[in-house]
Amino acid sequence: MSDLIEIKVPDLGGATEVEVVEVLIKPGDSIAPEQTLAVMESDKATMDLPSTQAGTIVEVKVKVGDKISQGHIIALFKPGESLKTETVIPAQTPKAEAPVASVAEAPIPEAAVEPAKPAPAPPVASLQPVSIDTTGQAKPHATPAVRLFARELGIDLYKIAKGTGRKGRILKEDIKSYVKQTLNTAPQGGTVGIPAIPAVDFTQFGEIETLPLSKIKRLTGQNLTRVWLNLPMVTHHDEADITDLEDFRKSINSENKENKLTGLIFITKALATVMKQFPQFNASLSADAGSLIFKKYCHIGIAVDTPNGLVVPVLRDVDKKSIFELSSELAELSEKARAGKLKPTDMQGGCMTISSLGGIGGTAFTPIVNAPEVAILGITRAKMQPVWDGKQFVPRLILPLDLSYDHRVIDGAEAARFMVTLSKLLSDIRRFML
Repeated sequence: MSDLIEIKVPDLGGATEVEVVEVLIKPGDSIAPEQTLAVMESDKATMDLPSTQAGTIVEVKVKVGDKISQGHIIALFKPGESLKTETVIPAQTPKAEAPVASVAEAPIPEAAVEPAKPAPAPPVASLQPVSIDTTGQAKPHATPAVRLFARELGIDLYKIAKGTGRKGRILKEDIKSYVKQTLNTAPQGGTVGIPAIPAVDFTQFGEIETLPLSKIKRLTGQNLTRVWLNLPMVTHHDEADITDLEDFRKSINSENKENKLTGLIFITKALATVMKQFPQFNASLSADAGSLIFKKYCHIGIAVDTPNGLVVPVLRDVDKKSIFELSSELAELSEKARAGKLKPTDMQGGCMTISSLGGIGGTAFTPIVNAPEVAILGITRAKMQPVWDGKQFVPRLILPLDLSYDHRVIDGAEAARFMVTLSKLLSDIRRFML
């Protein structure tokens, strides 16, 4: 058995644990290089595990439903004689993973980390009360600091029957466990403190069909709900005259047949330029919301519609790359997204997100901020409109723009100035050189 090779889980790109959703091999199977052996799923991605060489499967170490992490043994196999052997699948091999992302949604949350299992709620038991309230009910046994912590989270201590501290004292850990359990057990559509939408038996009205949501859409919905409830969001609407930009784009494409430029690439480049002038848009609030973290890099996420849901691959160092470099990278990321081959790292590190509906239609919408980012730019379809030039109406191509932002970080005046600057940049491409 000393000649057997272990097939192990490679680097998971930020995820600490994934679930085995499909096993495609069994003992005795012959495998070829790059053949998919198993499929794993994390919060934000589905990953294929390929073989690096040919051989014969001797033993399979996992089954569907197993929770595994980096380094876990998937199978043992005997390699082919003519091929060189390796003891572990390389962690950073470009084809070692092929995740299909979620997102957020909303865009989706930054890290693809499997949520921790919540601790079970403290058992219902009688308190050892320190006092009785006016209704005759025992007051929760907790220190003033813990009571303050509960008030900040909006938690009713009466709902925590007994703490894990001495003599049933409620601790901060008990409150955190209660919050985690409540979030994980809240009815679909309901949230903490908000009544859930009542269930309806639709069969009484006619024939129905029930299909489960994909994991990506479920997680995206959870993330969007969390953002909507935590961020005071405002949306600013504006327009940009992109007539000259579109003429320039068409002329470049007529000269360059291989790498066609889209209007989205110019908008992405312009956005990076404006973010340098308004650094508060390239920032995030700290976890305690007490300070602002300014980023010295400029990575922009692009929301991509896929059969499995909305995902947000990230273009890195947009401010340092040419239009043609960005166009090639976006085309590659979009193709990987639609084919379900994005890695979790492809969707992390964004500073701001663009959500474009230009290829579909619409005149305006309110995109939800992809927290912990503080702003998101929405784009709808450009159309020709008559614009008064001082003497007459002339046809101009007008692009609607929608900026949603976290009002804790950005105020209305800053948002307006940001959009005016962006509109000017898109209206006159010569400003790109300034």
